[in-house]
Amino acid sequence: MKAWIILWAVALCVAQPTKQALAADGVGVRRIAAPSKERGADLDVTVWYPAQPGGEPVMLGGGMFFTGTSARRDAAIAPGKFPLVLLSHGAGLAGSAQALSWIAAPLAERGFVVAAPTHPGNSGANRSAAETMKLWLRPADISDSLDAVAREPFFKDHLNAGEIGVLGLSMGGNTALALAGARIDPKRLAAYCDTDRLNPSLCGWIRESGVDLHALDLRSAGRDGRDRRIRFAMAIDPAPVDVFDSESFSSVDIPVALLNLGPAANIPLTAQAAGIAKAIPVTTYETIADASHYSMFALCRPGAAESAEAQKVGDPICSDGGGRSRQAIHAELIERAATAFSRALRTGP
Repeated sequence: MKAWIILWAVALCVAQPTKQALAADGVGVRRIAAPSKERGADLDVTVWYPAQPGGEPVMLGGGMFFTGTSARRDAAIAPGKFPLVLLSHGAGLAGSAQALSWIAAPLAERGFVVAAPTHPGNSGANRSAAETMKLWLRPADISDSLDAVAREPFFKDHLNAGEIGVLGLSMGGNTALALAGARIDPKRLAAYCDTDRLNPSLCGWIRESGVDLHALDLRSAGRDGRDRRIRFAMAIDPAPVDVFDSESFSSVDIPVALLNLGPAANIPLTAQAAGIAKAIPVTTYETIADASHYSMFALCRPGAAESAEAQKVGDPICSDGGGRSRQAIHAELIERAATAFSRALRTGP
């Protein structure tokens, strides 16, 4: 089956050391549970943080195509207080919190606490087309994760009150926009797969799964998912951007940074953010022309492209823009994110 997940998913990591993977010596990692009334079960939340020496060296994630990122499990947290970045992943095979390790660990190394829930139904053995398309449930996952981190004894005295932002990649970008105040249009969501124009791979999988988006209970889809504790949002190749109520963007009242990967002609239709950037009151919009949507995956292992082709993944998961290496593109993405959140959140020296 085609890897529809590539359009909306973020990189899966495996335990293979690389320069990138070994760069997180000052990063601790811990998993916590976040109670969720919405989901009816606890959320699995991975938290990266600035760490003191110690802890158990671990490689986060697992899979056959991508390299992993190291951290130290349960290392003591570094002294001081830090801004909090909430992180939302994409959907599908690579849709898990630890798939974001390549960007989460470097942010923690730069002085942020970074918390990412695994959104239920988006990946793994419990992957579900119907659950994946319940986009309106994802913002509450982030808010519940914020609650859990803030009351966790290990972290609560190390968070700077009021210095909270959200970073979303791919479908996580849709989530970040919803947390900032954008609202889903239930009619647009229901009609999303009426044709294959917006996302043929995803919509093909939805049909193969026997899911009719018109038959979903969409009564809550248009609700306000805003979390007013969040002061800044950043979305990289947010998708789908075409299911929002276009009028809701004018009510977004925090700064938003939007970033697309690739030249305009190559940006997936459902992730093109230039239009919504004009509708959000305080926003920046930038592109990285020599990147691609696949640049949000971790570094590919040797032979991964050939392996993916042999397994009929259906998308060039190891292809970027044909210029710089993925490692160089990642370095730019990490630096852009760290700079944006530092400027938006940090109030002290």
